[in-house]
Amino acid sequence: MILEGAIIYSNLLVLLALGLTLTYITTNVPNFAQGSYAIVGSYVALTLLKLCGLCPYLSLPILFVVGAVVGLVTYLALKPLIKRGASVEILMIATLAIDLILLGAIGAYSEILSAITGSTQTKFVFANLDFTAFGFKGILFVSSFVILLLLIGLYLLLYKTKFGIALRASMENPALAQTMGIDVEKTRLFSWILSGALAGVAGGLLPFMQEIVPATGGLIIISIFAASIVGGLMHISGALIGGYIIGISESSITYYLAQAFGTGFLVYGKVISLIIMIITLLIAPYGITGVDWKKVKKMLSTA
Repeated sequence: MILEGAIIYSNLLVLLALGLTLTYITTNVPNFAQGSYAIVGSYVALTLLKLCGLCPYLSLPILFVVGAVVGLVTYLALKPLIKRGASVEILMIATLAIDLILLGAIGAYSEILSAITGSTQTKFVFANLDFTAFGFKGILFVSSFVILLLLIGLYLLLYKTKFGIALRASMENPALAQTMGIDVEKTRLFSWILSGALAGVAGGLLPFMQEIVPATGGLIIISIFAASIVGGLMHISGALIGGYIIGISESSITYYLAQAFGTGFLVYGKVISLIIMIITLLIAPYGITGVDWKKVKKMLSTA
């Protein structure tokens, strides 16, 4: 079912886009390594499966921790640049460099893992390991459950804890938050750790719906950025909205184009995301959540 696949893809995009949005809001860093974070999680899940026989679903807590460590290390590497007030362009180039390092490391590791397990394949999937329930793939239920847990957890964190209030203040106005005695550095650190953790979990689920190779992160980063930008980079809710818009649009439009003109159109799926992103930027430069909808409603009512 096309809708089933679209929802699964959207759920994973939300996880990845949320991490990207969090780190951008708190540190003004457009993290181009976010996609590779997920692929690190994919290969850790593959390792646990091949060497320990651990089901990828059961490895998700481990992937959460591994991803958190990757996010932490990235932030520590970028911290000197952030402290010096480096421009967005410099920070972007730094994350691109980190992405290339991760790409090389993942590629080398995949060769080592293949040698250990005796496998000759350069790509892998977990689709054959999935279960079905009520006629639907297990990944649909698992990914939706993860999103539900995430939303509940974020709500409780942001609105029911002192740290959450501090985090919201830091996201809205870091300078003012610091003058009020809030430890802005701690909130920045937390955002990068959570960003990596969410990407690690998404990476463990991604092989259930598509083939994974070391360079997969460089492809999905297009959709991740599109989701964050369409939804609005300055609002956490934007990642949720943009994730579903891009995920469902990219999956469904690509599917119907492939049905009409051949499977060759499947390779152009990311173009759909880019087109939607460009149209959004032309109409709403700050994304959907950046639009003053009250003003729009008033304009429409007086038209």
